[in-house]
Amino acid sequence: MTTVRDLLILLISSSLVSNVVLSQFLGLCPFLGVSRKTNTAAGMGVAVIFVITLASAVAGGIYQYVLTPLGIEYLQTIVFILVIAALVQFVEMFLKKFIPSLYQALGVYLPLITTNCAVLGVALTNVQKEYGILTGIVNGFGTAVGFTVAIIILAGIREKIAYNDIPRPFRGMPIVLLTAGLMAIAFCGFSGLL
Repeated sequence: MTTVRDLLILLISSSLVSNVVLSQFLGLCPFLGVSRKTNTAAGMGVAVIFVITLASAVAGGIYQYVLTPLGIEYLQTIVFILVIAALVQFVEMFLKKFIPSLYQALGVYLPLITTNCAVLGVALTNVQKEYGILTGIVNGFGTAVGFTVAIIILAGIREKIAYNDIPRPFRGMPIVLLTAGLMAIAFCGFSGLL
């Protein structure tokens, strides 16, 4: 039985200590591609929170109640990819219908959530660590919140450094990668938290 304390520790750990982007290096494509403006980064973060949390719940349920009883656990990766693709299509249709400005701003990166290795990584981690459905959802939510925090921080820094006089060799992606590396070092400070 998992206590509330254990779930809270898992939430903090998965969002800050084991940040999916800055310590596990998963989900770098949208992290680097959508972090030009904070409003776009926040929109991507909310979409990722929704997809990862829901994917954790659905994948955990399918694994526990369908794949394991039938003895076909080896199909987990294929099934999880199909679940994630369906959820991303749902998010894409929702944003296109109700928030078209965010849909346009996210552009090609919204369908890329389907192939975002962070989403699949969380689903597989939940299975490997034998998390129950509730624990898996908390881990997924914490991971997605950590992704959102990291992408919004990077977007804020990128907005500020756009007006700085950066040496020519560091302009563009080199300064972004350097910034992300410094953020990863800063997030290592959270390892003493738990």
